[in-house]
Amino acid sequence: MPLITAPFVIPPDTPPPGGTPVPLPEIGYATAQYTDPTGTVWPLTDVGSGWWTLAEGVSGLGAVKYELATDPHPRGGARLRHAQPQPRTIVWPIFVQGSDHTEFLQRWRALATAFTRTLRVGPDGRRVPGVLEIARPDGTRRQIEVFYEDGFDGQDKQGWGRDCDAAVISLWCEDPYWTDPVPRSEHREAGSLSSFFTPYPTVSSSQVLGDTVITNPGDTVVWPTWVVTGPTSLITATHTGTGEAFALDPDADGIGHGALLAGEQVTIRTDPPSVRFENGDNWIGGLNWPTASLWGLAPGDNPVSFQLDGSSAGSSVDLVYFPRHETA
Repeated sequence: MPLITAPFVIPPDTPPPGGTPVPLPEIGYATAQYTDPTGTVWPLTDVGSGWWTLAEGVSGLGAVKYELATDPHPRGGARLRHAQPQPRTIVWPIFVQGSDHTEFLQRWRALATAFTRTLRVGPDGRRVPGVLEIARPDGTRRQIEVFYEDGFDGQDKQGWGRDCDAAVISLWCEDPYWTDPVPRSEHREAGSLSSFFTPYPTVSSSQVLGDTVITNPGDTVVWPTWVVTGPTSLITATHTGTGEAFALDPDADGIGHGALLAGEQVTIRTDPPSVRFENGDNWIGGLNWPTASLWGLAPGDNPVSFQLDGSSAGSSVDLVYFPRHETA
């Protein structure tokens, strides 16, 4: 018996080959790609790849959802005590086609694996997320880490499943904020020390690398990573706007390394808290607990101060962070 199938029609919102920006709800014209846990990049708005995004149905790209904690007010109403950002779910419809059933099936299976791979536990016991990236025509990009939730099913429409079909997938984001893929950094380095008397009166500090203002262009707090290069005997970082500070002693009890030598490095991460010497040794005990505060950078201007005791030429501090945003 002959099989009656519906003719294949390219949906009206299909972008032309090459990944030309398409209108996406909540953000406007953009292109998109997905990077799976193996590092393979999958274009999502390029017909030439054999699959593309159906813009109608995309959701979850707008502002973060919050859960509000409130306290009753004696005169009526309530007062906001805390706003907790909630995980984000992104819905992303994808249309897949092939020149025949075999090619369609290969593409369908490969895409399904690329997304579901985020749920596999690796040798280190972790699940590695994929990365969804949205790029604008002006060259700006924003990314978000995603885990596959569900939806890689066929639509069960007449004629579909032979050489084309669509999946409406849900992607779960434990961190609901979008990040810039290009890091911002602040570098401070000690210059060569000079005599106070020769040839003219000059002062070159052996401790303070400087007060500065770091501007966070994002919409929420970011948690930077610090890389400190010796020589130095004590590292102190202060947010002079809030008074929060932390100090790291490389010769503290349980570490006993002594001062960082020229060229030696230690990396301090603020989220999650981590302090590692260049050989991987754990130096978290070198922080000045319990008063240490591994502070973040609020949106806007942040006055900060870097200080390295016992520093000399070559001593430096590098602060690196990725701005975070409410929307794609």
